[in-house]
Amino acid sequence: MQQIPVDVARLGTMTCIVAPEARLANRETGEVKTNRDGVPVYTVGVAVRQDGRRASIIEISVNGEPAGIAEGVRVAVTGLVAFSWAMGDRHGMSFRADSITPAPPASVPPASASAAASASRKGGEA
Repeated sequence: MQQIPVDVARLGTMTCIVAPEARLANRETGEVKTNRDGVPVYTVGVAVRQDGRRASIIEISVNGEPAGIAEGVRVAVTGLVAFSWAMGDRHGMSFRADSITPAPPASVPPASASAAASASRKGGEA
């Protein structure tokens, strides 16, 4: 299977829409899939939205349970790679990352911050 590196800087905002879930190796027994080192593999459903475009939803696999990730949390993804796969007449893309962490909070643009400060000094709202 060929790994295709993904430039996450070009993907836009990424938001968790399905909290981390352990990936099952066997649905009948409930056995959790692990990597070569015995670490459980988790999947996270992520909505990806570039500016002015519709959102796409992808499931990303990651080794170990990502801490601090819940539905609605903006996320940062590092080491994202895509794989194309085919089984019989089915085919698609799957994604794996080195890590998924909560994204740092967005900074307030300077113009907005000064307008808010000015409004609060005047007793009004920005």
